[in-house]
Amino acid sequence: MTQRKSRFAAIIFASLAIVAASGLSSWRITIPAAAQTGIATPDVAVGAQYDTTHVYVAPQDFDRFVASLIATFGGTTTKQGVFTVTPTPSSTMSQLVLTPGGSISVFGFKTPIPYPFGVERTGYLVTGMDEAIHAAKATGADVLVTTFNDPIGKDAIIQWPGGVNTQLYWHNTAPSYPALQTVPENRVYVSEDRVDAFTRSFLAFSHGSLVSDEANAPGVEIGRPGETYRRIRINSKFGKLALFVTDGHLPYPYGREITGYEVANLSEALTRAKATGVQILIPPYGTNERDAAILQFPGGYIAEIHSARTK
Repeated sequence: MTQRKSRFAAIIFASLAIVAASGLSSWRITIPAAAQTGIATPDVAVGAQYDTTHVYVAPQDFDRFVASLIATFGGTTTKQGVFTVTPTPSSTMSQLVLTPGGSISVFGFKTPIPYPFGVERTGYLVTGMDEAIHAAKATGADVLVTTFNDPIGKDAIIQWPGGVNTQLYWHNTAPSYPALQTVPENRVYVSEDRVDAFTRSFLAFSHGSLVSDEANAPGVEIGRPGETYRRIRINSKFGKLALFVTDGHLPYPYGREITGYEVANLSEALTRAKATGVQILIPPYGTNERDAAILQFPGGYIAEIHSARTK
């Protein structure tokens, strides 16, 4: 154990020396998950195509919302049904929308929604529920809803440091979906006080890697042009995660958008979206990485949409 700690320390100090010598002042040092926590956890991720954004809409908006997603992004849907998907009595319309740029689980509750359902942002398919719960707790997450059965498997809801809720699920029969053409971006807003705890916990659980930690990202991305803020990007088998570190002084609708979807041509996607009643809340803007806009779909779902700029 002493030799292992010494090896991690050597890596850390060497990394610090490299960064100091190169002058990369806008990048921060991130230690591999195992070095940060000292906890070995199983890799329970399956694949980004099995991880969904959870969207709750009123039953009367359900079909129109699903149609607007397909019109904007393309893709297919599963058969719509009415189920109980909570551990206590409830009834909801439910349908899975499979687009080339990400999957969306749509719920239209016919009964009041039991707490804390409706607050979770995403659902992650895991290889085993017991192992996933153990890994989540070991890496600092809280279990808000313990494991319960649903019509096709098991579920639980966890909360990462910083108050970010995620549903974990496991199927009795393993699903098989095609790989995504582009991987969606889970957009998480956290405070400066909790960002390090969230990042350590999520990296350790997801077995992910830090793509970037930019101390001076352009403020236009959070509705504050002319300013800068800290933005962290993480990639894992659960997909992409963009972490926005802010003081919470955000103009509407920033912070309300749950997911960012990449499309080949932003202008064409916006034309398709508007034709189905989607509102453009934030008109297209550009950064050195992407051209982006923020949309509101029928039923109220808010999402970022972007196309990458060629470097």
